[in-house]
Amino acid sequence: MRTFRLALVGSVASILMLGSAAAGDVVFRSPDDAMRQGISAFNGGYYELALPAFESLEASKPQVARYYMARIYADNEGAYTDHGKAYKLYKALADELQDIDPDDDALAPIAAKSLTAVSMYLRNGIPDAGVRPDVEVANRDLQRAALTFNDEDAQFELAKVYLRGEGPDISVAGFDDPASKIENGRHWLSRLSQAGHPGAQAFLADLMWRGKFVQKNQTAALNLIDVAVANAPPSERVWIEDIYQNIFCNAGEGVRQQATGRVAEWHNRYGRSPSSRNDKDGLDNLTVEPVRTCANGELVRPMSAEAKTIPPVQIISSPPPQPGQRSALIPAGAAAMPPVGPPSPVVGLTPNGATAR
Repeated sequence: MRTFRLALVGSVASILMLGSAAAGDVVFRSPDDAMRQGISAFNGGYYELALPAFESLEASKPQVARYYMARIYADNEGAYTDHGKAYKLYKALADELQDIDPDDDALAPIAAKSLTAVSMYLRNGIPDAGVRPDVEVANRDLQRAALTFNDEDAQFELAKVYLRGEGPDISVAGFDDPASKIENGRHWLSRLSQAGHPGAQAFLADLMWRGKFVQKNQTAALNLIDVAVANAPPSERVWIEDIYQNIFCNAGEGVRQQATGRVAEWHNRYGRSPSSRNDKDGLDNLTVEPVRTCANGELVRPMSAEAKTIPPVQIISSPPPQPGQRSALIPAGAAAMPPVGPPSPVVGLTPNGATAR
């Protein structure tokens, strides 16, 4: 169950000023000023203010402008959803930037995100826009974004595609090997989770909770999803918190106690500050904060918050694990993912390439 409360911290005056500017023709003092307002409005979800700003940028910063416009049209929750327009913009960017240097900090990320978006559209096509599915091109574009540009979001999408048994062919003796695709999917999830990618952490935590593709480990799942929530930027929080709510509410007291004892260690190993924290602005301060409860009315709180605010005696009714029993789920630099607790089959890829079912 989820309800919402509105946190009003930003400047109402700045919002009113932007709103009045949108009423007529918008004129910006400089391209930088237009970009600041465009990104500010975009982050706040005010697409009616963002679009004029990005349209004015097309002459001076065309790639940035088209990229954000594509994101606006691709947003299923917005008032401007038009996947045909989004696809055309992403496709034009991918074509225009196909020879861009992967080390170009300004344009390489746009090229990678555009390739990833084109791949997602081509996998199923866009019937209303006359875009037919083309799985071969979709696989090629996604692989290029993931490997050539080393884009984490593309790698995450590639992991999910592999776990479905799809994606670029992985041949063994000339035949496509579905088992190798599952292995590669787990490999990418493990690697990204080690690096602090919140989406991969949440996805892997859900698999660990259910015991799908990896060994079931509910304590590790609770720890990992707690880290994912802390790492998640605002745009990703809802679905990641949905997974957290499911795991937290269904975790028994013993699982919670074990997870609480390892909260700090997991956050130190796999924590990452959301990049959006460096992009705060007036509109970002107008946020909707979910207040979640379990079916029994219990308030859903992050494990890290419980560990800080509740005395240990109220959380742990049995002795915590001894230091010698501690092991990491996804040790840095390793492809194997041993579970927390006593020795048992590893989660994911083992050193000899075997897989856990």
